[in-house]
Amino acid sequence: MTDVDFRQGTSPASGPLNTNLADILERVLDKGIVIAGDIKIDLLDIELLTIRLRLFVASVDTAKKAGINWWETDPALSSTAARNELRDENRRLRERVEALEAGDDTEAVS
Repeated sequence: MTDVDFRQGTSPASGPLNTNLADILERVLDKGIVIAGDIKIDLLDIELLTIRLRLFVASVDTAKKAGINWWETDPALSSTAARNELRDENRRLRERVEALEAGDDTEAVS
């Protein structure tokens, strides 16, 4: 078991490595980092599978500055987007019901 001196506020986990790691993480989230790579599987010079990976690690603010905000429009991740999707679906269904009641089959199909 390791002895820890709590009187001075030091511990094995609060050494320079953790401070540097925190600084690096803060800098990465502030500036952002892009990791890109391709995985290709070929058999006898015939391409069977290609997977392209792009990873952007950043804070929400940095991602918004970069023009990335897909989580705001994804109904699975945003309650506002989910409400908007339900409102739009409800509007389309009302229009379809009105068209069916009016006897206009061409608009009801679309």
